[in-house]
Amino acid sequence: MTNISRLRGFIQDMTRLAGDSPTEERWLKEGGALLKSLVSQDDWLPESLAEPGPTYRQYLLHCDPLERFSVVSFVWGIGQRTPVHNHKVWGLVGMLRGAEVSVTMHPAEPGAPMRAGQVDHLQPGEVVGVGSGEEDVHWVENAIADRPSISIHVYGGNIGAIERHTFDPGTSARKRFVSGYTNAAVPNLWDRSAEMV
Repeated sequence: MTNISRLRGFIQDMTRLAGDSPTEERWLKEGGALLKSLVSQDDWLPESLAEPGPTYRQYLLHCDPLERFSVVSFVWGIGQRTPVHNHKVWGLVGMLRGAEVSVTMHPAEPGAPMRAGQVDHLQPGEVVGVGSGEEDVHWVENAIADRPSISIHVYGGNIGAIERHTFDPGTSARKRFVSGYTNAAVPNLWDRSAEMV
């Protein structure tokens, strides 16, 4: 049975943090510690929000009513990866299952190829942060060859509704996109009836 109370507690803690109007640095530090605690246990994510598909999936778990932050599960099937993209808001990535690789990319002058930068390997229980600056451009892929991987992401806004960019790695050309979400409904965090039994 899914222990949804872990996700509920995380959302409550993040909402308290949001109430302090924290700086990006504080979001990354304190929010990162909260996310690390959440992904240290793998008994809370509903299976319906952990299913792989023909492309990677971005399931919305929660969006703050004031859109100060959102929480999503990214499910990576075998061999799946994102296009090169930016975020435009701060972000936190916590590995729940499997592993992923993230490669920072540096755009060049229009028409010139992008240059690869730092490579990060994320294992279960690990958390990394990304800033909101224009230099935060990367691509991410499943690092496991024979099974899906799942990471939990927290962003400084409603990431599925933010206009961002993908990049052509061969030419540095950028293209606008809005990611949206895979799911049409979010998990019910607030029904405690099953916990009363």
